[in-house]
Amino acid sequence: MERKAVGRRAIVAAALSAPLLGRQAEAQANWPTKPIRIVVPFNPGGAIDALVRVVAEGLSKRLGQQVVVDPRPGANTIVGSEIVAKAAPDGYTFLVTTNSTHTNNPSLYSKLPFDPAKDLTPVSLISLGTILVLVKADAPFGDLRSMAAWAKGLGRPATYGSWGIGSSGHLYGLMFERSLGGAYSHVPYRGDVPALQDVANGGLDITWASPTSAKPQIAAGRVKPLAVAGVKRSASVPEVSTFAEQLVAGFDLSLFVAAYAPAGTSEEIVDRLQAAIKAVIDEPTIAQKMIEQGQTPIGSTPGELAAILKRETPIWAELIQQSGAKVE
Repeated sequence: MERKAVGRRAIVAAALSAPLLGRQAEAQANWPTKPIRIVVPFNPGGAIDALVRVVAEGLSKRLGQQVVVDPRPGANTIVGSEIVAKAAPDGYTFLVTTNSTHTNNPSLYSKLPFDPAKDLTPVSLISLGTILVLVKADAPFGDLRSMAAWAKGLGRPATYGSWGIGSSGHLYGLMFERSLGGAYSHVPYRGDVPALQDVANGGLDITWASPTSAKPQIAAGRVKPLAVAGVKRSASVPEVSTFAEQLVAGFDLSLFVAAYAPAGTSEEIVDRLQAAIKAVIDEPTIAQKMIEQGQTPIGSTPGELAAILKRETPIWAELIQQSGAKVE
């Protein structure tokens, strides 16, 4: 009797679950049927926000649904990233963030409210970013070694800004001491724009920023770039030489922007979004807009992005450990 009862329950359960599975399969096949939200864990108007809006506009046209950009800054990308990590994996909430979320934060913070590696599914690499080091326009030096000499004679640590403790800009600043000598003091900001404003106003000595954020201040004659981090010059500011060209080593770590889905999102939806992103950033007009913003369009498969994260994370982790940077 017990066996018959168990068998009947299994049949009933299967009968009840079949429509649900059918509806899920249909929803995946018809995706998207409503607006999609892309959470950006940075300030509105900043470099990453501007980049994502360009890509989102193209995605809206290609997917036939509005793609809404939702800036949720705070805690070095943790605030916005947590929203996506804990969102329903239904294909309507995604994250676009920098590598800091995966490569920096797990080593920087003693405890995170989610696990980037487990709770976020890679979708696609979008671009490699450009980062500039900038100073006030009337600073009495025009290259990195002259800046270092100036800093050594300042009588106090030279202050430099970044978009948060443990951010790429913060760690790059720590590398100043290793590569150039002298003493430098980090000042964290909620984005690169306010740090740029303080440099222009004379309240901060040095800062890191994207070309998108820096260009208005450069054009206004308020700040000037000294160098660009990376292995080659940026197409958006081709006149600015690299650290390597100025014989300063070490500033060639990848800074990249990528898209992620909540863990559990169907492989079909992830693959369809990846294909849409790749098609969008391959469009010449969109690619040119990205280049003008200091981004090099890339695109990748989910597997390729996962491999990049696996390769880059130990490098950043070692740098963070050596720097002693830690956030409780």
